[in-house]
Amino acid sequence: MVTWSAWPGERFELGEGLRSVGGRLVMVDILTGRLLDLPDGEPPRVLATVDGPLGAVAPLGSGWIAAAGEGISVLGGRVLARLLDGRMRMNDGVADPRGRFWAGSMAYDNTPGAGSVYRVDTDGTVTEVLRGYTVPNGPAFDATGSTMYLADSAAGEIHRYSMSPDGDPGPRSSFARVHEGSPDGMTVDDEGHLWSAIWGAGEIRRYAPDGSLTQVLEVPARQPTSVCLHRGRLIVTTATHGLPTPGPLDGAVLATPIDVTAPPARSAHLT
Repeated sequence: MVTWSAWPGERFELGEGLRSVGGRLVMVDILTGRLLDLPDGEPPRVLATVDGPLGAVAPLGSGWIAAAGEGISVLGGRVLARLLDGRMRMNDGVADPRGRFWAGSMAYDNTPGAGSVYRVDTDGTVTEVLRGYTVPNGPAFDATGSTMYLADSAAGEIHRYSMSPDGDPGPRSSFARVHEGSPDGMTVDDEGHLWSAIWGAGEIRRYAPDGSLTQVLEVPARQPTSVCLHRGRLIVTTATHGLPTPGPLDGAVLATPIDVTAPPARSAHLT
């Protein structure tokens, strides 16, 4: 039986984007536009706030690159690209092993196929690389960056792409399908297995590199949103968004001991 503990303090409407950075744990609360630090045993602390939704961040030197509002920017610095209109927002994102930042977009009303995935190269160029997603989540990369996993949350499917050294995705293949709930935030561990939060099912799932399901952990919250392996624990964010009567642990940040490790969040690079 899995035993979970909860961080003290706030319950989040849409907490996501857990990252292990420099020995500490950070997350975003998307709809309030906050980047948060999660000290052990203490309530979350606000590191930065943006005007609009904050989909995800990756470390960038001593700061952060962010999928924020309607585009991608350096927090407290330059805007790299304004990509969207008021019907859309940025969602999940991550840096790959080569220092490129990847982030998805989605419509506020979940318009089918309206979302895209963008790549920020190290020279600051922003390119739309994938289209036709409704709610793209992840992506997550293997240790070499030669494989990218991307959740098509609305379709209940996780896709896999072979990546060129230049960051161009090859043909899409189906990696795993979820029949109850939706795949959300993901990470790859040091054994090459993919972990995914399953929104709506109250589960965390671990998949082998061949796509076989190897482990299912039940979470005492209905809407887990992201996962992180940090200092001997599996950490999970959850959300109250859309729940008419949230339970006591809906929206909490949860942790359970685990003997699996993963690399810390990779840093983005800009020249």
